[in-house]
Amino acid sequence: MLDPQLPGKLDEIVQQFQWCEGREKLELLIQLSESLPSLPAWLQAKRAEMDPVQECMTPVSIFAQERDGHLEFFFEVPVESPLVRGFAAIMKQGLDYCTPEEVLRVPGDFYLGMGLEQVLTHQRLNGLSAILAHMKQVALNKLV
Repeated sequence: MLDPQLPGKLDEIVQQFQWCEGREKLELLIQLSESLPSLPAWLQAKRAEMDPVQECMTPVSIFAQERDGHLEFFFEVPVESPLVRGFAAIMKQGLDYCTPEEVLRVPGDFYLGMGLEQVLTHQRLNGLSAILAHMKQVALNKLV
């Protein structure tokens, strides 16, 4: 079922998770973690300009650049945290090249449609919410 509040790519990912059951959701999250790209060389030299997500227990940093009214997100997440890397990969794949308005429309709890609350702790889900909240703040700042 399509969610009109979600950009198309993010909605497709949510639907992928809806097809999975139990541990399959964790396996898909770990599989997605492997697709999170490394920081480009130009950003590696500017790590200090990346925004840390303070509310997340895993060290997560985000950088966004605007191009032609659309946002591109870059994440740095330790490889030792595959579940968080997987969520970062979801957010990158699902929200890259969206407008700030599209990012702001994503419900803060959209991941519940993926069934992640069945396989992740409440504390981990809070970290996922914090990553999205931070991305929304970045999008809002781009509008002002």
